[in-house]
Amino acid sequence: MNHRLKASQYAILIAVMLTASIGDALLSRGMAQVGAVDLHHLGLLWQALFNPYVISGIVLLIGFFASYMTALSWADLTFVMPATAFGNVVTALLSRFWLHEHLSPYRWTGIALIVCAVGFVAGGPSRTEHSENSHGLDMMDSGAAGL
Repeated sequence: MNHRLKASQYAILIAVMLTASIGDALLSRGMAQVGAVDLHHLGLLWQALFNPYVISGIVLLIGFFASYMTALSWADLTFVMPATAFGNVVTALLSRFWLHEHLSPYRWTGIALIVCAVGFVAGGPSRTEHSENSHGLDMMDSGAAGL
């Protein structure tokens, strides 16, 4: 499959992958420091909001959402999903080696299956490859052509 992307578009896909992974890991580390939050200890939520790991994780996850929306504005979901699938691998590696969490062989197998499945789905045609003259097809795909 031949994708003609600009360097800025590759940067957005890398941002999707890294901001989600690192943001999740930071949020997990911060919440592990805060402790379990339940109905009897809701005050811990305020403590969590001032934890630097939680704040950093939230900022990165907002960055993920912005870069994900940006990528979806010019590419199909099946083209953007591989970035999030590889982000899952980065998240697993961060949780294993930075957070020292145990990942069973079943979890590693699940991660591998997700990456393979997303890669399989991404192998099909995408809107990213169409010419600029395909605006009518985009309108039909969005359901707005009948308006």
